[in-house]
Amino acid sequence: MRPMTLTARALPLQDRALPVRDANAGGGDDASPFGALPEWDLTDLYAAPDAPEMKRDLDWLEEACRSFAEDYEGKLADLGAEAFLDCVKRNERIDAIAGRIMSYAGLRYYQLTTAGDRVKFMSDMQDRITTFTTPLVFFTLELNRLPDDHLDGLFAENAELARYKPVFDRIRAMKPYQLSDELEKFLHDLGVVGDAWQKLFDETMAGLSFYVDGDEMGIESILTLFQDHDRDTREAAAREVARVMADNLRTFARVHNTQAKEKEVIDRWRGMPNAQTGRHLSNHVEPEVVEALRNAVVNAYPRLSHRYYELKRKWLGLDRMQVWDRNAPLPGGDQRAIGWEEAQETVLSAYAGFSPRMAEIAQPFFDKGWIDAAVKPGKAPGAFAHPTVTEVHPYVMLNYLGKPRDVMTLAHELGHGVHQVLAAGQGEMLSSTPLTLAETASVFGEMLTFRALLAKAETQAERKTMLAAKVEDMINTVVRQIAFYDFECKLHEARRGGELTPEDINAIWMSVQAESLGPAFDFMDGYETYWAYVPHFVHSPFYVYAYAFGDSLVNALYAVYEDQPAGFQDKYFDMLKAGGSKHHKELLAPFGLDATDPAFWDKGLSMIEGFIDELEAMEN
Repeated sequence: MRPMTLTARALPLQDRALPVRDANAGGGDDASPFGALPEWDLTDLYAAPDAPEMKRDLDWLEEACRSFAEDYEGKLADLGAEAFLDCVKRNERIDAIAGRIMSYAGLRYYQLTTAGDRVKFMSDMQDRITTFTTPLVFFTLELNRLPDDHLDGLFAENAELARYKPVFDRIRAMKPYQLSDELEKFLHDLGVVGDAWQKLFDETMAGLSFYVDGDEMGIESILTLFQDHDRDTREAAAREVARVMADNLRTFARVHNTQAKEKEVIDRWRGMPNAQTGRHLSNHVEPEVVEALRNAVVNAYPRLSHRYYELKRKWLGLDRMQVWDRNAPLPGGDQRAIGWEEAQETVLSAYAGFSPRMAEIAQPFFDKGWIDAAVKPGKAPGAFAHPTVTEVHPYVMLNYLGKPRDVMTLAHELGHGVHQVLAAGQGEMLSSTPLTLAETASVFGEMLTFRALLAKAETQAERKTMLAAKVEDMINTVVRQIAFYDFECKLHEARRGGELTPEDINAIWMSVQAESLGPAFDFMDGYETYWAYVPHFVHSPFYVYAYAFGDSLVNALYAVYEDQPAGFQDKYFDMLKAGGSKHHKELLAPFGLDATDPAFWDKGLSMIEGFIDELEAMEN
């Protein structure tokens, strides 16, 4: 998932509730200036909501959950190694079927979030699967009551069972925060209520209309105007976003207040020390590693964003930067719309330049209906790659508008797709990568595409434009996302003290924006509401630091690739194939990297500094 200009879509893998268009829907718009854009073909999941295979799988799932609980509840401690392996495999199969159903329901929904039948179908599937799987809550609870030496003995006895140890380690990391069996089942059932607030956010956002120069558009289209060459157009778009956000601010404040309070209550009952703890546990990353990353980035604000935006202010010929200038293209930059075929060729050729195998894995996404690219009314904003289940394949969603950043978004999401295809061999329980590592392949795919394009630059002016665009993307990925993380930390901490008014949340937002963007900027009235449309805050609290983690990690990886290219591709593919089967320390060791070393983050940030150094040198 990519941090778009100001927004991104984060979809928790465990929810499996994602978007799609019916297989028999019409094709892309041949009249589009970008060429015919692809749409999803979901038949590899199900042919239709009422397909017989859907009923078959729902019936199977209900019985499989019932019999699993009947066969194993209260008995895990008595299982031998072989019987325990059978138990794990049955659990894994349940996960695969439930994931397949929710992937189909979710993808249909996100492709047209305003369609009542799709909303109902997804909600119904969530309700049914939650009901079916409630009896399975005992599994992790009983697993966490087993002594360490008991599990170690089972692993020593059966090598195939031992392969699942990383899954058990992540489950058992929650052991200190586990509640009673009854309360855990209650929270499992109550999860659909929390999901309803996410759907309210999605449906409200998808239903918003914005008007610029008499044209009506959705959130994705108006955000694209922030990159328009005409400053008056950018200003009009920025003020219109502020107007619409202000008109809907009570709804968005209610969503954030409710979700933050729900999280505070659950965290308090679990005894978690702060709101971020759950995310760190799910990411399998130590809190001190995240804190080191956060501090390194914040300390680098003057060397990164402050310095770059001062350069950009001069390039634009402005006395002061306004928020609508942040993503403005440089004077003289390429204004043409980039066609879909050109975007495809650009990314695939860059991938092939790194390794033909990488391009071969990516090619079916274009050929087999695994990408949905067009911007349509009611479609969810942003972009993502959803892995579905390991026996099918991922699906990529874009909102393609022919901008250079859209090409980079394609490279980013295809990187996720390649990663997910390679990790599928680990199976359902081990393929899912923690968010901190899930961004590795996506950001690496962007870097490959950027480097390939930069190598073709024929003039210094062209090179300058490309370097500046890359620096802006990296600042959006690192600086902006850490500012988002600080915003969330402050918001959740403040919510513990009571209800937050929209003005309270606005003030928290502004407290991190000036610090991260720097002294070159003025902030228009209304910018304080821009927190309202960032979906990560609603769908996946504290997801955002994963982008900065991934970008800095990739910068360090790419430096290793440049210094020691021999054998790098094989090590890189081995890392992706590992999925969630290894800790980040183990994955990075073959490259001589260690994310627990505070100096690691400075190494990643130094690449951004180097690009800014080159841009400054061009001014002399």
